[in-house]
Amino acid sequence: MLRSGWRPGPASGMSGPVLVSVTDFTSARSRSLPGIARAGFGLRRSWPRLDGAVGLWLWAEPLARRTGAVSVWTDEEALRGFARWPPHTTIMRRYRGRGQVRAMTWEAHRFDEAEVWRQAYRWLTRSTHVPEDM
Repeated sequence: MLRSGWRPGPASGMSGPVLVSVTDFTSARSRSLPGIARAGFGLRRSWPRLDGAVGLWLWAEPLARRTGAVSVWTDEEALRGFARWPPHTTIMRRYRGRGQVRAMTWEAHRFDEAEVWRQAYRWLTRSTHVPEDM
């Protein structure tokens, strides 16, 4: 699995509980992957300006036609704000119907970069895993 570097958001130094969101998009066609990757990196460039964003990683398994993100938020409302953000909704509409998306969230008592990635990776590589209480 390929993974981008950590991209901090404006809430990157916070302590206390965080909300982790993991997305997994499997494209029906390999030819959609370059556009999906460009779109993801475009959103990533805006990360330092998104309210409630602690940070994120992008990840990909090109041979399996899979890509996604592990994003960390201050709370559910921050994640909902991102989901409604026009650049995000435009991308979701553009790629709707071109593959399958699955996602999950969990609350962690505090942000521990290594632990969050470990839990996300475990879920991404096992279809039924639910993260342990952090």
